[in-house]
Amino acid sequence: MTVQTSSNRKLKQATDYAGSDTLTSQVDSVLERVRDAYPTRLAEPLDTLWLERQEEVVRGRADEGPLSQAQLDEFERKGFLFEPNFIAGEELDELRRELSALLNRDDFRGRDFSITEPDSQEIRSLFAVHYLSERFAALARDERLVGRVRQILGGDAYVHQSRINYKPGFEGKGFSWHSDFETWHAEDGMPAMHAVSASIVLTDNHEFNGPLMLIPGSHKVFVPCLGKTPDDHHRQSLKRQEFGVPGREALRELVARHGIEAPKGAAGGLLLFDCNTLHGSNANMSPDPRSNVFFVYNRRDNACVEPFAARRRRPSFLAHSPDEPWTPED
Repeated sequence: MTVQTSSNRKLKQATDYAGSDTLTSQVDSVLERVRDAYPTRLAEPLDTLWLERQEEVVRGRADEGPLSQAQLDEFERKGFLFEPNFIAGEELDELRRELSALLNRDDFRGRDFSITEPDSQEIRSLFAVHYLSERFAALARDERLVGRVRQILGGDAYVHQSRINYKPGFEGKGFSWHSDFETWHAEDGMPAMHAVSASIVLTDNHEFNGPLMLIPGSHKVFVPCLGKTPDDHHRQSLKRQEFGVPGREALRELVARHGIEAPKGAAGGLLLFDCNTLHGSNANMSPDPRSNVFFVYNRRDNACVEPFAARRRRPSFLAHSPDEPWTPED
């Protein structure tokens, strides 16, 4: 199976005019380095439902951080780990108050980093929260989180993305099945699967208010998606995603093999999940809102380059670079 990317096409043209075997060999060497291991947003499906993952899942050891060997093994096997009661008491109450204050900021409504529900003005997602709030910035730097991340990724990381997800009662819409890495690779230029998400639930998570559903084991394969990425795709996809959604045949086969899990529990739990774990959620049909604060940690040596399947990178509120300054005016 061969997949031709734009980079491959340019370099192939160079070989057409190569005047010596040495130059051809050099170009072939460059080709090998730039070849995309995870092609996606394709015009035609590949001859396989998925591609094998190239990177290790867990790169640290149990003696390097707070997670036990059993927890690391579970993350390796399933692609996620849920820790109940990660935060409790006054600390949890403080985070809830901060969440409420941010969601009620009228000056945030209508801004590009504030995403509303498709059919209302209720805020669905608020991005770059570790820049908007010192309290959430401190949480993103907290060694309890950073230590776990470093242990899984096997190196220092930076916050590639942060956000609050809020799913209001009765009106909160669902999220289609997707791999975050597929989007970050295609539209942000994240080269490899060296990222992990940390989600702290700030309201009770139960089966009726649209909890996150994950396919355990799905992180071991990459499911290419069809369809050319539209310009400014984020404006539509953050409300209702159509591109970057895996095909039903692949989803059906993966669920048949691995099933679906939906970690649930009281507010304060921590869900760590691999960047490539397939996940989604149903609409919230209960009166109870569901909210969480979400930090994506990307290993520093995996910083984003040019997008692999889009004409330009998404705005920086969605995809921060290491040590990048950002303000709501950017």
